[in-house]
Amino acid sequence: MTAPTSPSEGGRDCERGICTRSPRPPGGSQADMDARKEGLPRNPHFSAQPRLGTLSPFLLSCAAYFLLWIPADPPSWVGALVKCLPVLCLVGLLRACPGGAYSSLLQVALLFSALGDVFLIWPHAFLYGVLAFAMAQLLYVWAFGFRPLQPGLLLPVILASLLFYGLLLLHLPPDMVLPLTAYTLALSTMLWRGLARGGSARWGALLFTISDTMLSWDTFIRPLAHARLLVMATYYAAQFFITLSNFQSPRLKTN
Repeated sequence: MTAPTSPSEGGRDCERGICTRSPRPPGGSQADMDARKEGLPRNPHFSAQPRLGTLSPFLLSCAAYFLLWIPADPPSWVGALVKCLPVLCLVGLLRACPGGAYSSLLQVALLFSALGDVFLIWPHAFLYGVLAFAMAQLLYVWAFGFRPLQPGLLLPVILASLLFYGLLLLHLPPDMVLPLTAYTLALSTMLWRGLARGGSARWGALLFTISDTMLSWDTFIRPLAHARLLVMATYYAAQFFITLSNFQSPRLKTN
């Protein structure tokens, strides 16, 4: 992994871990200064990118979860550790790459997600898991910010959320209505802001929403074939893409 660029070093053209300095106006461009205020990389094209070696713990822990998990096994602390370990590896990846406020918010959101993973292992702690993930969604909203606002994205998010939640509401126990309504609002807001931010945050927000939608359908409406595999695969992918957004500028739009 290449070393982060300090304000005094100017821009760098990084390729294969070898950085050469290039001249840069004092203070950088307006976009660079805005990015610094938001705790983001100053130049998305030259920011340090995670290499395969730094991603190995996350990839191996994901493989361990899918290889070791036995659906019939009773809940256990070992199972909880195996389940949340990939997310904790993403926290470690962010900590290994010096970042600003954005990175810090992602790390705290990932820790709340890991806590939610642990709670959801035990059915009686389901609401605690919902609360932990609601906190994670709000932290992601805070990290993604509201610039650019992109109000045009809000209408389709609202329509899709209302359609699915209207169906889900018909199957919810009374004590689940209020907490899941609050969580749906937090998740929908995160989806809107992730789409507005663009880059890998867009795909992370979409996959997170798909994962939670499948989980809700399987839990409250009708069992899905291979539900656990589908839910966890999209969930881990979502957290991975959101983590990668730490190495991109919100102004870098990718397809």
